[in-house]
Amino acid sequence: MAKQRVLFMCTGNSARSQMGEAFLRHYAGERFEVHSAGLEPKGINPYTIRVMDEVGIDIRNHTSDSVRKYMGFMHFTYAITVCSHADQNCPHALWSRGMKLHWPFDDPAAVEGSDEEKLAKFREVRDQIAAKIQSWVAELEAV
Repeated sequence: MAKQRVLFMCTGNSARSQMGEAFLRHYAGERFEVHSAGLEPKGINPYTIRVMDEVGIDIRNHTSDSVRKYMGFMHFTYAITVCSHADQNCPHALWSRGMKLHWPFDDPAAVEGSDEEKLAKFREVRDQIAAKIQSWVAELEAV
């Protein structure tokens, strides 16, 4: 049986969508083919790498990709937007045969302040994403 394809999207593909991709692979990679992309990719935020390392998930081999990489080449069972900008601008062609879900999370990269304040926000969002994905996977397994 083919794996269901999932695409996590945000504007920059630097934090939230990267975390979503990593956590879904970690929790249910045998069930899903997981990707992430951004409308305007900016590279992976170093804080994203740091907070994922803290939970034992290495994302150094991830790339920050544009949604254009998938347009016309791949269709997704689930397109999951993690910011309102991506939700409003998600190309329908990516999920026309599947389902679009919107899971809004605060942008940790928008936080200004000390290193510790930034890390705290990245940790908070990381934990919210992990919890959401665990809940979603459990929901799907119950069906």
